[in-house]
Amino acid sequence: MTVADQHSHAKLKVMEVTLHIPDDVAKRLSACGGDVSRRALEALALEGYREQTLTLYQISEMLGFSRVETEDFLGRHHVPLAVIDEADLDREAALFEAASRRSPR
Repeated sequence: MTVADQHSHAKLKVMEVTLHIPDDVAKRLSACGGDVSRRALEALALEGYREQTLTLYQISEMLGFSRVETEDFLGRHHVPLAVIDEADLDREAALFEAASRRSPR
């Protein structure tokens, strides 16, 4: 397997989601500032982490953050880090390490 093949296997598949919201709601959300699409993605990541559906690494990948940035993001939104067992902690650490070698943030 070539390096290019390994890199293509490491790429994440992406799902595009479309939200249909009333115009008046969209205007109110836009008036608050920031990109509404980004805010929706961040809300999805936060809720997924709160529900323990998503891991720290997964929300890091979703949002394009480093591990430290992800932890800061969770802290700013008053979401505590999940308590995970040693095996899951090792797996998360290995994922972050591999990601940092692929593309330093």
